[in-house]
Amino acid sequence: MPRCFGDDHPDYAAYHDHEWGVPVRDERGLYERLCLEAFQSGLSWLVILRKRENFRSAFAGFDPEVVARYGERDVQRLLQDAGIVRNRAKIEATIANARATLDLRDGPTPLHELVWSFAPDPSTRTAPPRSWADVPATTPESTALAKELKRNGFRFLGPTTIYAGMQACGLVNDHLRDCPARTGQSTSGGSGAST
Repeated sequence: MPRCFGDDHPDYAAYHDHEWGVPVRDERGLYERLCLEAFQSGLSWLVILRKRENFRSAFAGFDPEVVARYGERDVQRLLQDAGIVRNRAKIEATIANARATLDLRDGPTPLHELVWSFAPDPSTRTAPPRSWADVPATTPESTALAKELKRNGFRFLGPTTIYAGMQACGLVNDHLRDCPARTGQSTSGGSGAST
């Protein structure tokens, strides 16, 4: 039985089998995923997967305390780093998002709690999607979460990017109906999401 995506490339298959749709509930993990989703905007996710270790190195393992201290010299350094996506707006957004993450940590609702507070009620979900045509690009929850994140200083995270993050981080289960990850069958030794 084919995966809903990833059969055409081993890196993509590993991401499908072990990460996509698996709940991410910690601050650093969510910060990293949201930043990578922003970098992916307009690009193939496979590009980001191939560069992910370079991103982790460039952004101090996505430690928001370290990245929040980055300044213009760091932006210039990162713009010269061929191992990542060299886009000034996305780099500056990653730094701003680190600062926003720390601000949330000091406020009433830290990032991980805020993000998960927008997870849709599974009982309100329709039947599992049969094809990618059945999967929305945005939802009311992703639109509301994007608005709330922007209100808190986050950048480069619109409703579409946020919905991709919600899928990746397990807030929703958009594995296709016949995907082994949804049906609980093994995919070359991997186990998918069951949320």
